[in-house]
Parts: sequence; structure tokens; C-alpha cells
Amino acid sequence: MQYRTLDNGHTSFEVSTLCLGTMFMGTRTDEETSFAILDRFVEAGGTFLDTANNYNAWVGGYGRDSEDVIGRWLASRGNRDDLRIATKLGAAKKDPDLPLSNTPPTNYQGLAASTIDREARESLRHLGVDHIDVLYGHVDDLETPLEETVGAFGKLVDEGIVGIPGISNVALWRVVEARETAARLGVAPYGAVQQSCSYVYPRPQPIRASWATPELLDYARSTGTPGRPGLTVMAYSPLHQGVYSRDDKALRDGSDHAGSRERIRVLRAVAAEIGATPNQVALAWLLGGEVPVIPVFGASSVAQLDEALGAADLVLDDEVRARLDAA
Repeated sequence: MQYRTLDNGHTSFEVSTLCLGTMFMGTRTDEETSFAILDRFVEAGGTFLDTANNYNAWVGGYGRDSEDVIGRWLASRGNRDDLRIATKLGAAKKDPDLPLSNTPPTNYQGLAASTIDREARESLRHLGVDHIDVLYGHVDDLETPLEETVGAFGKLVDEGIVGIPGISNVALWRVVEARETAARLGVAPYGAVQQSCSYVYPRPQPIRASWATPELLDYARSTGTPGRPGLTVMAYSPLHQGVYSRDDKALRDGSDHAGSRERIRVLRAVAAEIGATPNQVALAWLLGGEVPVIPVFGASSVAQLDEALGAADLVLDDEVRARLDAA
């Protein structure tokens, strides 16, 4: 396992370069299997876990199922101090009787100060911890002033409840404005952005604020210098729901085009030539890029986890990377 430091100019700590996503723990992945996956991840040197306050709600759960599983696992293993835990708030249902939507009215909880404070403390209770290492706004909230949202995250940092605030599913200009707002308010800035990021990519139109754009990666690369607090990009859905290894999986979110299909063909060919799996190569491509990101991947079995762990130390040589990039 490899490690890197998260540092937003206010808080700094080390995490494993592979982050284990726990979305379906507690529903599709039963508790016994979830515990086995978590144990194996830690045994392999993994230290970074990712969850949210609304996971599983669409597959028969109630939202905090995975937080509860992690909480029970932490209590049984007594290893909280060895791990970094990230969770998210703001995208659970505001009205439980109405559906969620990606277009207004979304019915998201949003990122008002009262919501951030309440939901963060609920996550502490469900996880059974006294602090959250990374707390994300799950979906950007354009209806709440940035001063209110950023100030609320900063207050939790000042109280010691949160280590590094972050944001997900957000446009780059909002990230920049939020960090400038934090500087004006004198509070901790966003130090992590979690976006969809994978070897395939969508068409440029329509604008998709949930994807990690080249501009976001370039902006992240410019940080970590005096006057520019560090910003780390996390990649959710790094394996694009299984399309790299399974023909029955569909390309999604605008990525269903000839360029993506050609990239998958090349990815599989490269994997076969170097004796790795397509999933391992896809993860290694993200880890070793010019602007490295931290993949947030899920596993429904220990076998799936072990496959992903094989990417942690897989180094793609310059010729292979150039071939992958050129596809």
C-alpha cells in the first residue's frame, strides 16, 4: 500500500492512496461480509474509509446503514485511531415522503448551517466516533450562500469535530469561490473534492458538474504552496460500475461514445500484456497520473477487494501510460 498526505493548510494527516467506499454495506453487502472486507482492507495497509448519511436508501436501507456497519466494526476492532474516516451530508431527502431528483426541486437536504451541524453530529453518533476526518458536502447547494455553508464547516473544524472539510458533485468555479470565501472568513477551506473520475470520460456537453474535469485537476496541482492551501481530488466510481471487465455493463452519464469504447479496448489489451486485470490498470492509471487522485472504490466481496488492492503498487511505465492516454 502507498500513502499520501491530505493537507488544507489547517489540518494535515496521512491516508492510504486507495480509499474503500462502503456504499452498500448493510444492505446489498451483509454485515458479516462487510466486516471481512474491512478487516482485509486494514490488513493490507488500507487506512481510508468513505461513507455518507444517505447511502443504501435507494436499495431498501434507510440511509445511514453503512455508517452503522462501520460504527459496529470500529467498536468491535478498537482501531479508530488507525483510520481516517470520511462521510457526507446534504444529499439525503429533505422531505422523506418525496423522491430525490437531479433537477429542481431536488429534495436534497442542502448545505444550510443548521443542516450541516445537525447531520455531522448524527454521523458522529452512528459511526461511534468523536470526530470525522473528512466531511463532504455531498452535492453543491446553490441556494444557500457560500458564507453560510463554508462558515458552518469551519465552525465544526474549530470545534474539533471535523478535520478537513470537502465538497462533492460541484463545479470548479464554486470550489474556487468557496476557498476564497473561507480565506475571507478566516476558517479552514475545502481540502478535498470528490468527483466522478475514471479512465473513460463524458462528452463535454451538457455541462456535468459531477465529473472531475482537466481544469479541476490542474487547479488541484497548483495548490499546496504558500497562500494556496492544498486540495486533493478523490475519484468516485473509478471503475465505472464494472465496464472495464464486463461487457454487460453500460457506459453511463454521457460516456457512451466511440472514444470510451476505444479506451476500453486498449485498456483490456494493455492489461493482458502486462499480466494485470483491466480494473487494476484503470486504478493504477488514476494513481500514477500527472495529477494523482485517490480512487474511492467499492467491493462486495473479499475477492473483489483483493483485485483492487493489486493496483496499489502497480506502476505503469511511460510507454504503457502514453499508450493509454493516446487512446
